[in-house]
Amino acid sequence: MALLELMDIGKRFGGVAALSHVSLRLAEGEIVGVIGPNGAGKTTLVNVVTGIEKPTTGTVQFAGERIDGKRPDQIARRGIARTFQVVQPFPQMSVLENVAAAALFAGGAPSPALARQSAAEHLEFCGLAREAEKPAAALTLAGRKRLELAKSLALRPKLLLLDEVNAGLNAAEIDAALALIRQIAARGITVLIIEHVIKVIAATTTRLLVLHHGQLIAEGPTADVVRNPAVIEAYLGRRYAEHLRQGATA
Repeated sequence: MALLELMDIGKRFGGVAALSHVSLRLAEGEIVGVIGPNGAGKTTLVNVVTGIEKPTTGTVQFAGERIDGKRPDQIARRGIARTFQVVQPFPQMSVLENVAAAALFAGGAPSPALARQSAAEHLEFCGLAREAEKPAAALTLAGRKRLELAKSLALRPKLLLLDEVNAGLNAAEIDAALALIRQIAARGITVLIIEHVIKVIAATTTRLLVLHHGQLIAEGPTADVVRNPAVIEAYLGRRYAEHLRQGATA
């Protein structure tokens, strides 16, 4: 049984089809990438899975249970956590308090004291232990991204959705973030990484899905998908894709 299954998902905003006939399955323990140009529907896909948006058509199942009609908080308590493209911690609260709030209100911590203990453990794991008592507003962008991961882990997820978690980071910070993602997966958490830069996830994922204009245009092993002419065309244009095809047959 798949951990997550989307069946024929469509999402319209007025006359605009943000998603159209998207079906996918995630097995437990996978690290799967979703890529696509800007406006491809990647964030809409995450919003549908997490209950922020209701699909216009289709169904979402998680661990065998249909969840597309449930509220975001209900879905989070079932074991789905996410990060956001625009990181917005509670700026005046400390780094520790931000994570403790997630542990207390959505992560099932039975008391504030145990929530703080859980928060401290997640901050240690994410490399933020030394920043625990600082206000969240004092963190660098890379630090805020790590705080977002710590908050997500405080929900004790079975599935973690990372929405462009590397956006705005430099090369060294991206390498550190990818190493952390591998550590998260090693804990048995299934990870879905949403990105638009192929090279960011090529070294991390074993399977890749490609969205373009709201449709799933390619799916398969990462190494195969990044060589798919349809994927190359979606990113670099038809002329470049045709040039590569001619070179391959020369």
